[in-house]
Amino acid sequence: MAIFNNSWDILLKEELKKEYFKNLKKTLIKEYKEKIIYPKKEDIFKSLKYVDFKNCKVLILGQDPYHNENQADGLSFSVPLNIKPPPSLLNILKETETDLNITQPKNKACLLKWAKQGVLLLNAILTVVRNSPQSHSKIGWQKFTDAIISILNKKNKPIVFILWGNFAIKKEKLITNKIHLILKAPHPSPLSAHKGFLGCKHFSKTNSFLKKTNQSPINWQL
Repeated sequence: MAIFNNSWDILLKEELKKEYFKNLKKTLIKEYKEKIIYPKKEDIFKSLKYVDFKNCKVLILGQDPYHNENQADGLSFSVPLNIKPPPSLLNILKETETDLNITQPKNKACLLKWAKQGVLLLNAILTVVRNSPQSHSKIGWQKFTDAIISILNKKNKPIVFILWGNFAIKKEKLITNKIHLILKAPHPSPLSAHKGFLGCKHFSKTNSFLKKTNQSPINWQL
């Protein structure tokens, strides 16, 4: 049965058969029945459904989904249309503005436009219990998303891996293929953004690398 409706169905076929993933599914069925879980069930794999392996140019790795009501939409750092952007996302948009000399719309921060251009907005942990950050960090998601990063690492077309914060930077060990570009900075959270995230110029650096490798740049304007 196709889950992603693209090449991820073939690439992740063996992963989905593994014991840990079967247990993960059982846990999720129970959790969705008993608690309020974000994102909605149909949005768990949204990032992979929008960005096929073949089309992936950039990976922006998040930790786990937003845990407040109506914020998580299945794409890392993104929120649905008409939902006020959380502080980390405001800092991300602020950095796009200063880096690229653009103006982003106020109070509109759905990043689906980025995904449609090949930016895989992947959280390492794909679900969360309401008001309980990292509540699903130990149910198996990281094995699954580590497998995705490892598959992307093998791609023979260069990708930009964007790692913000210590959690994401730890995944650098999975990226061993020298053709790819790894960009690292502190997390965009207000607690750490001023320690090197703001001013990191990751958006222009990404586009420079894409052009250099004969790929079309990303239009970061929302």
